[in-house]
Amino acid sequence: MDFSMTKEQELLRDAVAGYLSTRYDLTKSRTIAKTGAGIAPEVWRGFAEDLGILGAALPESVGGIGGGPVETMIVAEQLGAALVIEPYVDTVVIGGGLLQRAGGDRAQALLESVVGGEAIIGFAALEPKSGSSLNDVSTTARRDGDEWVLDGAKIVVSSAPIASHLIISARTAGDRRDTEGISLFLVEFDPANPPAGVEAKHYRTIDDRRASDLTITGLRLPADALLGAEGGAWESIEATIDEAIAAVSAEAVGLMRKVLNDTVEYTKQRQQFGQAIGSFQALQHRMVDMYMELEQAISAQYLATLKLDAAPADRARAASAAKVTISRAARFIGQNAVQLHGGMGMTEELAIGHYFKRLTAIDYEFGTSDSHVARYAKLAQG
Repeated sequence: MDFSMTKEQELLRDAVAGYLSTRYDLTKSRTIAKTGAGIAPEVWRGFAEDLGILGAALPESVGGIGGGPVETMIVAEQLGAALVIEPYVDTVVIGGGLLQRAGGDRAQALLESVVGGEAIIGFAALEPKSGSSLNDVSTTARRDGDEWVLDGAKIVVSSAPIASHLIISARTAGDRRDTEGISLFLVEFDPANPPAGVEAKHYRTIDDRRASDLTITGLRLPADALLGAEGGAWESIEATIDEAIAAVSAEAVGLMRKVLNDTVEYTKQRQQFGQAIGSFQALQHRMVDMYMELEQAISAQYLATLKLDAAPADRARAASAAKVTISRAARFIGQNAVQLHGGMGMTEELAIGHYFKRLTAIDYEFGTSDSHVARYAKLAQG
């Protein structure tokens, strides 16, 4: 398996890293997270107009560059290293993936808005009783003349408080946990004034992102709000979430690189008993263990990314393996970094504590380690 990048991909990596190093430091990130709406419009506009990364992996037919999974991996890793909180994965990876698979005029137009930095998308999939199983859908959609009527509840809808559009999963047929009968609906959304039939509770998550819980009662949508074929959305959802797992795995690698580098530098400077604590063999061994976990995470990230175009079972196994590997590495590296920094590791002044919160949140995004171990075992059995 070839892990080398093309010259164009290297230029993309260097361009994103250079842009963020001069325009998105930790102070900028924390200011956006804690005092703003959870996004800086000028930053998002810069991603679209100056860097072009919102269209790096989207097709040329919608104004994108026509890249693929590797370009997404490159961008996500650099965004992780800079602790960027703007909704790249939610909008470009999940929103873009679902819209591309659905097709149609509305999807095409919205993809163009995504590339241009004019649209932000939230995916309303999780429900109060679903756990991490996205096929466990109780929200219903029924026809009423030329309209659809939706009823149900969605929780932890990431980026909803800053979204211009939501994609909502709802059941049009079948029983609660069936993979058949799930449909997707596109909803124009104003977080400050949700559409009639939607009650939204917005909040900030532990990693300083934004999310919402939605109560949907008699939400009426036009016929063309349906994305793709009625009742046939599950394959699109599963494939898109595997792409999102690969993307957050890359983000986690960027986070862990930064955390490990900062920890090594700190141990070179922190003095104890008249010498740098980095000279203590026990701590050196611990940092070597952190490095080994990072290298395993990088390999899992590459595998998940390069398998996204493989057969569904192979793609799913690689994604679940990456999620488990990344979660273990994130926990180990994050916890040891905080311990090696001592009490300073959890303060607002240092980056470590903020990165640790994001690594902790990634452990639970798109399914826990336990759920992915179970998924992998089921796939391995054929």
